[in-house]
Amino acid sequence: MTVNPLQKLPLLGGMSPAQFMRRHWQKKPCLIRQAVPGVVPPVTRPELLALAARDDVESRLVQQAKGGWQLRHGPFERRQVPPFSRPGWTLLVQGLDLHVQAANELLSQFRFVPEARLDDLMISYASDGGGVGPHTDSYDVFLLQVSGQRRWRVGPVKDATLVEGVPVKLLANFQPTEEWVLEPGDMLYLPPRWGHDGIAVGNDCMTCSVGFRTPTPTETARDVLQRMIDALEAPDQEPHYRDPAQSATDTPGLIPTALQEFAQKAVIAALNDAHSLACALGESLTEPKAIVWFEGGEPLKNGQGLSLDRRTRMMYDERHVFINGESFRAGGRDARLMRQLADQRVLGAREVAQLSTDARELVADWAEAGWLHGV
Repeated sequence: MTVNPLQKLPLLGGMSPAQFMRRHWQKKPCLIRQAVPGVVPPVTRPELLALAARDDVESRLVQQAKGGWQLRHGPFERRQVPPFSRPGWTLLVQGLDLHVQAANELLSQFRFVPEARLDDLMISYASDGGGVGPHTDSYDVFLLQVSGQRRWRVGPVKDATLVEGVPVKLLANFQPTEEWVLEPGDMLYLPPRWGHDGIAVGNDCMTCSVGFRTPTPTETARDVLQRMIDALEAPDQEPHYRDPAQSATDTPGLIPTALQEFAQKAVIAALNDAHSLACALGESLTEPKAIVWFEGGEPLKNGQGLSLDRRTRMMYDERHVFINGESFRAGGRDARLMRQLADQRVLGAREVAQLSTDARELVADWAEAGWLHGV
């Protein structure tokens, strides 16, 4: 489940992950012919429609007709999806890797990028002429053609003005500089904010998009700070604010300078708690999306190895292990084995037997929660 950064890969056009990251990542597009030779769509058309009908799957339907652009959100009953012979529509299903093992295995080929950056694998099905219009994304994306053909027009965005009055964000003055038709197995990498417009050529066009999130400072701070606040605990016998030198005042509405300084020091002290900050960040990065939930799992048996559920997000730092929005301190052999589980997403029976009693109890709890499974 891990990728050698120095091994040259067909997926990257004969480049190693280290070369690709150095030359293209967040820098410039990269077209790779036959990145996945003989690729097979991770889902059939009926399976895709069945997923789009579920309320635990995020789906969208984009149509371009004489009346303009239309955007609807799922779930969709079969009668709500246009006939396959009708041109100009696209069905998008997010998080395919959470529901389909073949999509999860396809996604695993991109684990040369830190897990903390991974968003999901989306699949789009388009009829002839279907697409979502010229636009930019705020994230890095690999666009893998898995069925049919799609024509991509790509270019740097000099004018980010959007078309007004439409439900999708379309570039008003898109000026592409490159154009390619992708066949099954071909892949296009695009850094954030590169303009692109993909249009299906013929029917049964299916494209898998592997997206990597690029959080903003504001959204990161909001989530991390809220978690730090929730975890904030008062020590025993915490001193209260005191102001024995406060004089009588004729401006009672004015906040005393000493109280302002007291509050400032309290906030700075809370923010300077490196342990709390590390826990909050790891919990934030591993928190499953709101649409994801787990069913209870089977208890672990003696002699079994472990395999993370495909919906589970697990990461670590120097002192902690994070899984599905929770954090744990780890050290020594337990830390090494937990990190191996996070990196490989599996842990053999021999390694499981080396876990301490407390760590084995912990993974047993995770198994009963459905976060991992015995193998």
